[in-house]
Amino acid sequence: MNRASKSTRHASLAALSACCLLLIICLLPGRAAVAAPVEVIEVASFEQPWAMTFLPSGQLLVTEKPGVLQLVATDGSKTPVIGLPKIAYGGQGGLGDVVLHPEFNSNQLVYLSYAESGKGGTGAAIARARLSYSNTGGALSELQVIWRQQPKVSGRGHYGHRIAFGPDGYLWISSGERQKFDPAQEMDTNLGKILRLNDDGSIPPDNPFAARGGVTAQIWSLGHRNPLGLAFDGHGKLWVTEMGPKGGDELNLVQRGANYGYPLVSQGDHYNGREIPDHDTRPDLQGPAISWTPVISPSSLMFYSGSQFPQWRESAFIGGLSAMGLVRVSFNGVSAVEAERIPMGARIRAVKQGPEGALWVLQDGSNGKLLKLTNSRNK
Repeated sequence: MNRASKSTRHASLAALSACCLLLIICLLPGRAAVAAPVEVIEVASFEQPWAMTFLPSGQLLVTEKPGVLQLVATDGSKTPVIGLPKIAYGGQGGLGDVVLHPEFNSNQLVYLSYAESGKGGTGAAIARARLSYSNTGGALSELQVIWRQQPKVSGRGHYGHRIAFGPDGYLWISSGERQKFDPAQEMDTNLGKILRLNDDGSIPPDNPFAARGGVTAQIWSLGHRNPLGLAFDGHGKLWVTEMGPKGGDELNLVQRGANYGYPLVSQGDHYNGREIPDHDTRPDLQGPAISWTPVISPSSLMFYSGSQFPQWRESAFIGGLSAMGLVRVSFNGVSAVEAERIPMGARIRAVKQGPEGALWVLQDGSNGKLLKLTNSRNK
């Protein structure tokens, strides 16, 4: 998909040294380039990987969009986990996110997002199940669907369906507007919204629109397009990355009851050439912390807190599809700025911090590789 741009701002990239597998990190125009001692280790490869999470054992769970959940050992060997729900694979739909319950050690609950078929078309759903696993395999049991996009619609795009648990234990969900535009502003649907639920899918009574009941009670914020990154920073603030239309990718600080404007405003335009007013024309709507044109096609979001790369602590990392690498963002309170890019030579679907502070990266697409980024100075 050609994601052209409104402005002419460009970010410089440098080369990946194939011989020594050191990444050269390039800063934005006007800043000096510096070499970062990052060593890249290939761990495994997958069929259209989408998300990953670490188990207490150090093993990983990796989702493959066609409908396979892989249990991955530290040596890269992998075994499918059995017991998944029926998944509607096609277009941007399939098996999506995977996260552990905050009390996984005691309840063994895993949460999965995926596309499902039903009356009206397809929609995202979230199920939770108990995971039993060992060194040789895993299985899900007691699977229960706790949330669905409403309504199901035609098409196979913009599911969103990232999942995050907050420091207060609530379950947060990013829900795309399914390429239907107007639902992002409509309060009788949960499309184009950020949602806040209890861990069993029930609705907290203090949600901003709880008094309205129904699906509206799930909503925390609205006016989102295709929110594919959802993560809390070290101070408990929730951030979301979302793809703009033709230009205007966004990083947003998620605030209670806020309206982020899509499709009323955007820093991008419609693909058919029809213009969308910029955010500054509607001060009543929440503008982005950062907007990217040319786009980066943000696929995922995480905040770094490890010891492997102390210079990156409290930074956010965004997986870039069209950016073909990682985008690092630094913060001053609630102000954010792109700090640098790490070119990876491939579309990046997901990025995660490992237990030992390494960065783990999933490439997008068929034969997408799982890469481990470590600090070579620690050897």
